[in-house]
Amino acid sequence: MARTAAGAAVTVIFAGALGACGANDDSSDGSGDGGDTKTIALLLPETKTTRYEAHDKPLFEAKVAELCDDCEVNYLNADQDPQKQQQQAQSAITDGADVLVFDPVDGDAAAGAVKSAQSADVPVIAYDRFMEGADYYMSFDNQRVGEMQGEALVEATGGKGDILMLNGSPTDPNAAQFKEGAHSSIDGSGLNIVAEYDNPDWSPDNAQKFTSSQLNNIDPSSLAGVYAANDGQAGGVIAALRAAGVQQMPPVTGQDAELAAIQRIAAGQQYMTIYKPIKVEAEKAAEVAVAIVNGEDVGETTDFQGVDSFIFDPIVVTTDNIADTVVADGFYSVDEICTAEYADACAAAGIS
Repeated sequence: MARTAAGAAVTVIFAGALGACGANDDSSDGSGDGGDTKTIALLLPETKTTRYEAHDKPLFEAKVAELCDDCEVNYLNADQDPQKQQQQAQSAITDGADVLVFDPVDGDAAAGAVKSAQSADVPVIAYDRFMEGADYYMSFDNQRVGEMQGEALVEATGGKGDILMLNGSPTDPNAAQFKEGAHSSIDGSGLNIVAEYDNPDWSPDNAQKFTSSQLNNIDPSSLAGVYAANDGQAGGVIAALRAAGVQQMPPVTGQDAELAAIQRIAAGQQYMTIYKPIKVEAEKAAEVAVAIVNGEDVGETTDFQGVDSFIFDPIVVTTDNIADTVVADGFYSVDEICTAEYADACAAAGIS
């Protein structure tokens, strides 16, 4: 996927040159010279959100293969189970991983794995979600994501009426930042939050059940909009609204630019999503991981809560700029978006 105008808009925030620290230089456990394989463990949190299997994993693996002939990626997915992820991390360390690229299910629970890795001289890159004590962290500006979602909802509703608010998992460190950012835009806007829900595992099913339960108490047609922290939840919200007989969907927010969400946006069913060019994040993670195992400088970083970090800018996607963002970047092709079911919507939206 070639980086084009939208991808180029993603900005890495730099603060000062910092060398690679904590790299494992012990050749006896995988990072040595003479052709020994260097192992990079990639620990991702779950599969319900389509981005991880469809984008993060293959993009990361491809970039590692491009940069390092003697590196291998040990991929592990926790299926939203923090205990399983702890075990996976420990196994990766025991098996001789030279660096962990770690997207935690539960940031607090993962603190023990960070300490265990560093005790074994294995650096940890906190990927997409913050982990206290990690050697490096990379993600998008998560508070700004929430602000942008809230701003979009306020604009779409005119800042008036009742809304539902569905946040992410309380154990996900990013979710608190999204929530804080969203409240900073919504609170005081004139919108009235009828009910708010912190979804335990970002489950679309939970989102649908919560929304359905709230629609038993309020007139569905009176709902001005819904703040949904990600696209999976947005899908659950929209399913509940349809089941309640709502024909004209109120503005519903989202995040992750999932294919189904882009199709819903084109069809006028979902108002917006946040596009985080995963290619930029995944490839930067691969570059940093390879630099670490090769004992090279990782480049310039910024400070985030005491951790050397790489922070990227998110992008709002609505019907008006689908073609200029996810299509222009090659994130999705027109054929992928504009299936037979969405052909008319795409034509109306100028996606061709």
